[in-house]
Amino acid sequence: MSSGERHPRKPTEQPGHPGDQEDLAPGQDGDDPENAEEERDRPQDAWSARRDLHAHAPEAMKLGDGARFGGSLVTGDQHGMSGGYLTGDLVMGSKTEVWNFGPAAPHSSGEIPVPTLRRIAASFVTDEDAFTVLAEHLRTERVLVLQGPPFTGRRTAALMLLSRAGATTVRSLLRDRSPDDLATRLDAEHTRVGGQSGPPATPVGYVLCDLITDRHRPLREPHLLAVGDWLRRHNGYLVVTVGPTAALEDVRPIVWRPPRVAQVVAAHLRALLTGPDAEAETARLLALDAVTGFLSRDHQLREAAAFATALARVARGEAEEESLAEFSLGSLENQVREWFEEDEDALTLRDKAFLISLATLDGGPYALTAELSDRLYAALLHTQWGRGQPEVPVFGTHIGKRLQLARAEQREARQSTEWGPVRQRVASFRDDRTPPVLLREVWTGHPSARPAMTSWLSGLTDDGRPLVRTRAAATAAILAHADLPSAMALLIEEWAASSLYRHRLVAANALAIAHFIGAPNISRILDSWSTHETRALRWVAIRTHALIGPERPGDTLRLLRRVRRKEVEESLSSDPPKPLDEDVLQELREAVELLLLSPAGDEVLRELLAHLQVDRAAHDLAVEGFLAACRRETARSGAHHHPYDAEYVEGPGRPVLLGWFGEAVADAKTAWAARGLATLWQAALRSRAHTDDALSTLRAWVLAADRSPDAEQALAALLPALVTDPADAQRISHLLRTMPGEDGGGPPPVAGRLLTDVPAGTGAHPALPA
Repeated sequence: MSSGERHPRKPTEQPGHPGDQEDLAPGQDGDDPENAEEERDRPQDAWSARRDLHAHAPEAMKLGDGARFGGSLVTGDQHGMSGGYLTGDLVMGSKTEVWNFGPAAPHSSGEIPVPTLRRIAASFVTDEDAFTVLAEHLRTERVLVLQGPPFTGRRTAALMLLSRAGATTVRSLLRDRSPDDLATRLDAEHTRVGGQSGPPATPVGYVLCDLITDRHRPLREPHLLAVGDWLRRHNGYLVVTVGPTAALEDVRPIVWRPPRVAQVVAAHLRALLTGPDAEAETARLLALDAVTGFLSRDHQLREAAAFATALARVARGEAEEESLAEFSLGSLENQVREWFEEDEDALTLRDKAFLISLATLDGGPYALTAELSDRLYAALLHTQWGRGQPEVPVFGTHIGKRLQLARAEQREARQSTEWGPVRQRVASFRDDRTPPVLLREVWTGHPSARPAMTSWLSGLTDDGRPLVRTRAAATAAILAHADLPSAMALLIEEWAASSLYRHRLVAANALAIAHFIGAPNISRILDSWSTHETRALRWVAIRTHALIGPERPGDTLRLLRRVRRKEVEESLSSDPPKPLDEDVLQELREAVELLLLSPAGDEVLRELLAHLQVDRAAHDLAVEGFLAACRRETARSGAHHHPYDAEYVEGPGRPVLLGWFGEAVADAKTAWAARGLATLWQAALRSRAHTDDALSTLRAWVLAADRSPDAEQALAALLPALVTDPADAQRISHLLRTMPGEDGGGPPPVAGRLLTDVPAGTGAHPALPA
């Protein structure tokens, strides 16, 4: 639990507490260790929970930042798993690059047509100086190993290297043999094609893409030495491409540095457009907003080539410009779909678990992402094999290669913790749309993964780190947006009905985020739960309303009053009357506190004042929520309130509402707010049930005034407004004369100065503007 959580209280002090004997599962009793855990489990206060939620939610889902998916929208882009794009030379939607090599597929054994090589060369872009060095290396060594992630142009670079080296014929080799057979395979290919005993008159180039290696059959230096000898005897060159995780021994591959996406789009577009106006049309297309948007995202070179083809179709009048807007997201959807395919090129199950974990913790510490991904990997293994204890390797792929495969990056960033901000190495997808797209694809496209996913996410709700619990909630919200019934049944309802508050808090956070990103029917669910007979669901509804209330403050306060009245009715209807559930009351007052300190504070204040005298339930709700807000202090000066400021503390500091009062009383346009705050103070001081609490809070404001001249000035204007009869004057004067100072002892000096501002007790708000 975070430092903001309340101290444990005995269940006997809280009749009706959800963790009491009446709510225990069958077979439990008071001596059960699980019951002891429930007794220790206490709810985090709403303010601290709101702070953690804002600090740890994904950037695109910060509550109040207007982040919505809105139906099928993902952060503003159309989201709909739209399938692959067929764009001429490149098929988007499978893991195979199809470069239209006539009868020769990328991994078939055959000669690549010369016209195809010329066409590829026409749109090939690279760093010429670096590429010349690579070509010279190939001429000298005869064999070159080019390493890089898939779809970064490795194959195209390999073909162009062979052409630069002087190969007049280029053949593509199958990759289905062990590295031990490389030289034997070349010899067999040479015999099959030509049959001559001597070397050919002109060099022959060979390309072998994505050589299959593993720790049992790595590519070793002797393999390359043998191949190099054969190539020298037969006037040939070979370029082998491998991925970042290829098993290599004593082999130093050349790391392929792809060109920039913008260069590839421009080069392909120029190659596709012909005619006298081609250059002008190319410039016009490259200046389109859709192109700017596409280039602002992380895209592979195959996607850039396909996008250039789509631009050419627009130029020829075969497609509308509007179609370009969906291209970027469609490419991302295709990539995500490929990651989770089951074929020989697909990622390993451990890699897929890492992708899901990274989508959940995007922007979080890499070590935490890797740790939790292995938990998910174990759960997926158990689903796949269904027996025994799954084995998780302790050591695995290097962080750089792992992130490269995930199209992610790492960087130093400041992370919020319970002990203050710290700098950590964090990992995140280069395209910030990836997490919701990926999680949606896994949840809706691969239902067999749901048991492992639900088990894993439920385990995260027990994690002691607020970041982990918050991200579990955010993930559940994304799943609810994609499939509300399943996410509610398998995750959120289970957490909401739990006897443990930490589970309920995750449920509330999930519902709040789901509401803000546009998941359907969340308000209906909350309205139903707010008066539900199950107190756990009632608690979750109130907490969620506290989080989303600023969006609809009037409706939220109306519902909170209804809940308060229901609590009173249930208490009085029992024989004998039972005490009110303190936990529910605490949630209600904290909900009002958050609303009053939110950007909707003005509207909330008006609503509280309008219903202050309607009935006792509305009166007590307003007063208790108001006093809770009065106790909230900020460590800095400035605007009187902002709901997401991490510097808000519970003293010592400057009371937020006192700052609000000071600003309001100084401006005729906001004088009504100053009068309203004074009215709530009067109601609190004159209510027998709340007088002691109000005096204690006012004492804290006096101590704050002793630390701050601005606070003293505001309090000097407030105190006269609180005195309308001699009893008021006597109450406040007695407090100022007898209260101890910050460190004990007699009253602070400011108390004496404020005492002179307390009138004898006549009139209404004598110090405030009319």
